[in-house]
Amino acid sequence: MSIRTPVAVTTFERDAKTLELPWPFTGRDDELELIRGALAAGRHGIVVTGSAGCGKTRLVTEAVRGTDCVKVAGTPEARAIPFAAFSHLLPETVTLHRAVQLLSGVRLLLVDDAHLLDDASAALVHQLALHGRARLLVVATDGHPAPGAVSRLWTGELLPRLALDPLPREETAQLLTAGTGAGLEQLTVNRLHRLCGGDLRLLRDLVGAVRERGLLTRVEDADAWAWRGPLPLTATVRERTAHLLDRGCPEERETLERLAFGEPLVTDMDAFDLRVLERLEADGLIRIDDRGAVRLAHPLHGPVLRAAAGRLRARRLARTPEQCGPALDAETAGLARRAELADVRDVSAPVGEWLLDEGMPVPAGHAAVRARVARLRGRLREAAAWAREGLRTAGDDPDCRRELALAAAQSEDAGPDSTAALDAVEPYDAVRLGEPERAAGRLDGVFAQHADALARGDGPALDRVAEALQERGLVLFAAEAHAQAVRAHRDPRAARTSRTRAVALARRCQGARTPALSGLVLGELTARQRQIVTLAAAGLSNREIAERLTLSVRTVGNHLYSAYTRLGASDRAALPWLVELPTAQPA
Repeated sequence: MSIRTPVAVTTFERDAKTLELPWPFTGRDDELELIRGALAAGRHGIVVTGSAGCGKTRLVTEAVRGTDCVKVAGTPEARAIPFAAFSHLLPETVTLHRAVQLLSGVRLLLVDDAHLLDDASAALVHQLALHGRARLLVVATDGHPAPGAVSRLWTGELLPRLALDPLPREETAQLLTAGTGAGLEQLTVNRLHRLCGGDLRLLRDLVGAVRERGLLTRVEDADAWAWRGPLPLTATVRERTAHLLDRGCPEERETLERLAFGEPLVTDMDAFDLRVLERLEADGLIRIDDRGAVRLAHPLHGPVLRAAAGRLRARRLARTPEQCGPALDAETAGLARRAELADVRDVSAPVGEWLLDEGMPVPAGHAAVRARVARLRGRLREAAAWAREGLRTAGDDPDCRRELALAAAQSEDAGPDSTAALDAVEPYDAVRLGEPERAAGRLDGVFAQHADALARGDGPALDRVAEALQERGLVLFAAEAHAQAVRAHRDPRAARTSRTRAVALARRCQGARTPALSGLVLGELTARQRQIVTLAAAGLSNREIAERLTLSVRTVGNHLYSAYTRLGASDRAALPWLVELPTAQPA
């Protein structure tokens, strides 16, 4: 018996007249290739697990698109009905042995929400995996008890398991751009990423609510949109925080609200009833650190509780910016010290973020320091956004203007002469520009090691420097050191490894286009490959390139595949960091 069922495209009903299609699939390239590889001929399949809303179903749907796939799914309402998930594929009455036989002709079986399968369906999936009767793509949600027959798929090593991490900040930004069709400024992207914690369903819901309620404002000099102010209490937000909002105990609710309105400052646990704190901690709603400071467990909880409170209650409990003044000064000083020490890993600055999220003015001094730290971390769009916030408060602040210029000088938005805006008085910039002799005797620590390794043309030493820079959180500098190592290596394999690392780090730097990264390895390509890769990096499709160069689409694809192999790139997304684009973009 052979069963062939096409994979349907899901729609989401907004109201009786409107259907909203899912956002375009973006990111997860490595995970997508891993799943497709696990479903190739000779493989038995894979299990994909992850938190609720992290995009598991969308990822596997993309992985099986265009294949001969049969889909089943568990549901909580049918967990007591034998073979409920397979009811559309099996007779009304069937034994497990017979069910295995009937499904022996299925080439690929997608099992969604496997943690909700009834016991008989779970046993059937396990038997199919055990006997290799079909390639299996099994999806389960973390934090929910799964039938033993499902969990033994990976604990018993019948199938490999892909634990899906939350979508990283960089890929969240790509998804937001693709899904909204409009650019959101980086601080808004950061806020959405922080609140949603990788829950893509919640992300889409929040963005839709913010747009529909007119909460986005235009950032005139950045051609982007920003969100400031309170959190919309949408149906999805309430669903995700029902365990928080529905606390029946008045003392617990009072404690949670005091913590919510106490943000961004933390409160000592001695200010609360210890028994109430114990219950909230046991339920995962609060965290208490080693110093006895109490915080809400999730960044979403404070905004939700504040939005759900009445106006009078909010007026009584809310902090004012003046009350946070000393804490903001201490935060600014701490960030400045980190920047001076060039160690910007694990930076936390909740007071400034609170002011920003609430739509309050951010002091220019704080904004300039935040911009500097973001720039050192390679987050160039974030640096520019913080600098603009400071300039809104003090339009002539020289530190904010300097940070804005430096971020622009190193970004893809820079003009042809923008490299001159790099801080020429800083000796380390000479190293980054490939002129280590200008920094001789003026650097120490890892920066001096970088200058020395570059002057000697020592590829392995440059890679070690890059690793040390990355440990300090200096991601852009690390990417540049790896890129310089590519040219210094005599071993082609070591050069390819350095190139791959440089590209991976550059992808985290929000459009960085510095001299060390531009035109990274085009010299290794043939003239035709260089021509095609440059056009692809400029945004042309394979068909557009073929028409321009009078080639077949297949030939263009073959050249690109060969170029990817030589460049250590996986797809078009990596090309902007490898190619020096001409000043005038192709039409």
